[in-house]
Formats: sequence, C-alpha cells, structure tokens
Amino acid sequence: MTVRVVVGGALCHEGRLLAARRSAPPELAGRWELPGGKTEPGESAPEALVRELREELGVEAEPLERIPGEWPLRPGLVLHVWTARLVSGEPAPLEDHDELRWLGPEELESVDWLDQDRPAVAEAGRRLRGEGAGGRVTLAL
Repeated sequence: MTVRVVVGGALCHEGRLLAARRSAPPELAGRWELPGGKTEPGESAPEALVRELREELGVEAEPLERIPGEWPLRPGLVLHVWTARLVSGEPAPLEDHDELRWLGPEELESVDWLDQDRPAVAEAGRRLRGEGAGGRVTLAL
C-alpha cells in the first residue's frame, strides 16, 4: 500500500502556536488540530504546507523544520508536522475550520487536540518554552 503524507503546520508567531478547530467531518468536528493537509503527487511536504496554509487560512508561511516522528491517521495516511513561521497575513478559518486560536505554551492543554496531533503539539510547546531542539529557541518568533 502506498502511504500518503498529510502535513501539519505548527505555525508560530510571537511565541504562540496556532490551533484550528475542525468543522468537518462530523467525527472530528469540534476538536482542535494543527492546520495542514495532504501532499499532492510530486509536491514536497514543505511545498504542501505552504499551499495548505494559504488555502485553509489565507496566510503565507515559511516551513522551518520537521518535528521528529510520524503519526498514522488511517490506513494509507500518515501525519508529518513541520514548524512554520507566519510571513504575512492574518489567519482566518477559510476551509475545514470554524475557529482559530493563538495559544501560548501554558495554554496548549486548554483545547481538545486530535489524538494524533498531541505529540507534535507537546514538542512545539517545549520549543516555544526554549526547552527543545538542543536548547535552541526555534519557535519564539
């Protein structure tokens, strides 16, 4: 079976992480995720992340580095998460979401994250607090 990558964006700005509340499908509606989507044939994960954040949120973003790990979503789909910097635009819930929130590291547990996003959110939180990536503050942008 061919495995298709779904890319999620740990989009950070001013020391906060963007959380997006799903509006569909019904089994995921109301839960929170890192925005993103499926890679298209011939598209790299960073290219897909830039495209998906533009389509879903109306922003331009710069992928920075991949968070280690991959998380199965369903047969044939696996999640890879990249940290990303907001370059321009104000995020808006244009597709698949009905609410967005910027969360500081201490607020990350205030929303009901999708299970597969939790490990990457935890790592993004560590990086926002300056505890990850070998002590480098990589997301306090």
